Amino acid sequence: MSTSDGWRSRRFPGARGRAGAPRTPVDYAKVGRSSVRRRARGMRHSEAVAALEEAELHARLDRRDEAAADDGGRRDAELAEWQRVVQLLADTGGPYDPDADPVVQEELAEDRRREEAEQQRRQEQQRVADRAEELARLSGAGHLDRNVPSRAGDEAARDLLDQNGDYRAPKVDTWLAHALATHSGHYADPAARAAAVGLLPVPVRARAALLAALARTGAPVDGDLEFVGRLSQADPAATTALAAWLDNAAAVKDGTA
Repeated sequence: MSTSDGWRSRRFPGARGRAGAPRTPVDYAKVGRSSVRRRARGMRHSEAVAALEEAELHARLDRRDEAAADDGGRRDAELAEWQRVVQLLADTGGPYDPDADPVVQEELAEDRRREEAEQQRRQEQQRVADRAEELARLSGAGHLDRNVPSRAGDEAARDLLDQNGDYRAPKVDTWLAHALATHSGHYADPAARAAAVGLLPVPVRARAALLAALARTGAPVDGDLEFVGRLSQADPAATTALAAWLDNAAAVKDGTA
């Protein structure tokens, strides 16, 4: 089952509720197969053969009518399903029971799997939207600091803010860079820090690297250090190189290089 990819909290700027989601396209082939199965329930082989012959006759007549020809694939799907049911009943004798048809049951199971996956996707999307709203609110109030621990998935919330052009996104970037540099919040986990390479933009990672390198030199990094942010935005590669140079210099000084 497919639903809107833009389902987000209605409270969040730019978010859309389900009422604004595009309608799920009709699967006419699936509608056709379902129709055949309902009609075929309880049929014996001879009855299914007769139903197939009737469906083939109607199909030939419909092909002469341009208006009926564009049916989204339903007619062909119905014919193919009647043929399958006829073959199944030739093997089993009947009566036909969709509840005992392994093909039908596998399709239903697959539908349930897709629905569950879609439900999980929507829940995760809503969770990200709620977290993005929370971070934006804290940032706007000036309360997004080291007292707010980062969480798994904050990178996605940050991306949502950025996609919506939220003016508070840069402050969230600053907060995430500090969290990554100090290994706080969920970045205390080495696996989370490794994953950040693919989840955070290069400037944010460069900023974190330089903040961490400055901290290892003994320089105070408790403040915002706006120049670090400007450097990382202007030239992330140079910022990362500077961080590596500082680390090397500190190692030489300590005699560990």
